[in-house]
Amino acid sequence: MILLVLDNMAKVNTLVKMGTWKSVNRTIFILGICALLVSVATLSGSYSFRSLLVTNSFCDYVNPLNEGEARMNFEVVIRKIRQEMDELKNGTLKESSSSEILLRHSVFLADILGLIESMQALGPDVKDATVDHPLVKLNHQSDEPADYFLIEEIRKYVRVKPNRLGKQNFMGANGAFTSIGHACFAMKEELEEYMDYDVGEICNDDWKLAQKLMVHGCDPLPRRRCLARAPRLYTQPFPINESIWKLPDDRNVRWSGYRCKNFTCLANNGTRKGFFKCADCFNLTHHEMPRWIQPTDLDPETNTTADFLIPEVLKIKPGEVRIGLDFSVGTGTFAARMREFNVTIVSATINLGAPFSEMIALRGLVPLYLSINQRLPFFDNTLDLLHTTRFLDGWIDFVLLDFVLFDWDRVLRPGGLLWIDSFFCLKEDLEDYMEAFKVLRYRKHKWVVVPKRDKDDDREVFFSAVLEKPPRPF
Repeated sequence: MILLVLDNMAKVNTLVKMGTWKSVNRTIFILGICALLVSVATLSGSYSFRSLLVTNSFCDYVNPLNEGEARMNFEVVIRKIRQEMDELKNGTLKESSSSEILLRHSVFLADILGLIESMQALGPDVKDATVDHPLVKLNHQSDEPADYFLIEEIRKYVRVKPNRLGKQNFMGANGAFTSIGHACFAMKEELEEYMDYDVGEICNDDWKLAQKLMVHGCDPLPRRRCLARAPRLYTQPFPINESIWKLPDDRNVRWSGYRCKNFTCLANNGTRKGFFKCADCFNLTHHEMPRWIQPTDLDPETNTTADFLIPEVLKIKPGEVRIGLDFSVGTGTFAARMREFNVTIVSATINLGAPFSEMIALRGLVPLYLSINQRLPFFDNTLDLLHTTRFLDGWIDFVLLDFVLFDWDRVLRPGGLLWIDSFFCLKEDLEDYMEAFKVLRYRKHKWVVVPKRDKDDDREVFFSAVLEKPPRPF
């Protein structure tokens, strides 16, 4: 029995010693961590943290800490660590229980960390204080547009192309600076898909992707080094005396991406969606031929119309209107009619649900594939006439309308005519839109507001005007 008691007492003493030894080992481990933290903090006063990770910025250095306060804090940290080690050596901690040792260590570590944080606060911001060593080139993010893309064709296109022999070209530039629209960077995946092709081979059938990029601001698009797809069975267009008022051959259009697959479907208005702003534009005989020549769409109550006739508009400036731009959604009928009066009109449009550009070209007229996002490709004060219909309506933002109108003003010559044709909007917005046109201070030749009767609520109105750009002495 006595032996059993003595044996149990020996086991208890052994466990106590082992517990004390574990506490001592834990204390030494914690003190070692504190010493490591102090060493790192000391090094961080002279080197950036990135330099400790063996990067290409190993020669970076920062301004030193406030030497007086930093030295004082370091001395306090060292003194506290030495005091804790002395107490450990003298056996002071052995007399304490495990809970007291843990509490003491927690307070000690909190004190040490507080001092280290105060030293860190004294130091300057590593990012702001970093000085580039003259022998080291840091890995900064590139500002080159080419480095933003992965497809090599885009990278080659957007890089500056220096002139050969290092001389200026005839335009006075030392190189060629090809450009893309700013929104191309926000549509990286779509643009890389557009530029992913085999050089010298046939391009992908991706006209719809290209138009999506343009409409969403990636305009101008980069040039490509592939061969544009063409209709498989392209035939000779009709002679000019026939093509103006005759539907083209269906084989001369690539119909991918359209609901209708031929001009007859478009002329019959077989699908009412996809080109709703010009649902009857392909009906050349019944819908298009009378336009701007005969009065149409008379309001039954007021006996007025928002449609002005070409002869009465040309009488405002007899013999002065020679060239102009039609910025509309249509098939080129305005240009066709103006051609009969010896006026050359370029038709700006995009293929919104139907092949408008091909239709205009096959009629023997000039299409300009252009979105509303882009600055007009004409020099200042060059056009006699600018006409728009079914394009600028109540959907347009007022700020965007300002930019568009001032760009139109730029290309119109003094005395040139701005023909706003059947602009429609809500009644409550009419005054705001009319003020936008009045800002130009053009002379009013024609100005009419007519109710829009195609809906039951009568909330919309048509607005048409013919305005003359005044001469400006400056």
